[in-house]
Amino acid sequence: MLTAALELFAERGYDGTSVSQIAARAGVTEMTFFRHFPGKASVLVDDPYDPVIGVAIRRQPPGPDPISRAARGIRSAWQQLPQPSVEQVRTRLRIVAKTPTLRASIAGGTAATEAVITDALTSGGTSRREALIAAGAVMGALNTALLEWSLTDGDDLGKAIETALDLLEDRRG
Repeated sequence: MLTAALELFAERGYDGTSVSQIAARAGVTEMTFFRHFPGKASVLVDDPYDPVIGVAIRRQPPGPDPISRAARGIRSAWQQLPQPSVEQVRTRLRIVAKTPTLRASIAGGTAATEAVITDALTSGGTSRREALIAAGAVMGALNTALLEWSLTDGDDLGKAIETALDLLEDRRG
């Protein structure tokens, strides 16, 4: 279904593509589509990595400040995950970056990831306020880096993520 959706978004634009058109192109019913995705936007913005991120942050030593701890945890999670199709990720994020209505839908996914980061940090002794601020800072940096990366043809995905995490960890120095 993802391939069908990306093809249609390329042909007709995001706003010009319906769920019924995606389902038809994929050879499934709309009901089947909705079993896999809660809506059209989720085809592009859903993030399956939150559980891995939470575990990786919890494994970080409690010593670093919360932003560094979160950044190190996310770096560790990224290194553990199988590398996604870079062009598919770029295509998905490029559509999001160029579609104002989708930029707003990122907020839901970001909030879920921020909650996972906040929970992981507070379980390690960070105050809730500091954990919330750190989670917001980390996700803001990653979202900006990924959306900007998607609009280019250069740099690899890993480098975009690593650059954002490096900036977060080196921010005081």
